[in-house]
Amino acid sequence: MNQLPEAGFLRLSQIIGSPDKGIPPIIPVKKSTWWQGVKEGHFPQPVKLGPRVTAWRVEDIRSLIASA
Repeated sequence: MNQLPEAGFLRLSQIIGSPDKGIPPIIPVKKSTWWQGVKEGHFPQPVKLGPRVTAWRVEDIRSLIASA
């Protein structure tokens, strides 16, 4: 599994991976599946860091992985 930072935020491409950027997925789902899961409460809610910047708390992603 990928090494997650102790604290901080992850962008969506860091969570679901990005083959174009060579980033392996932590949670291997498609973008539309991820957003549907957020909407349905299966995945954590994002945090807006700016008008065009959305991220997720590392702690929330760790909890998601632990509950799987």
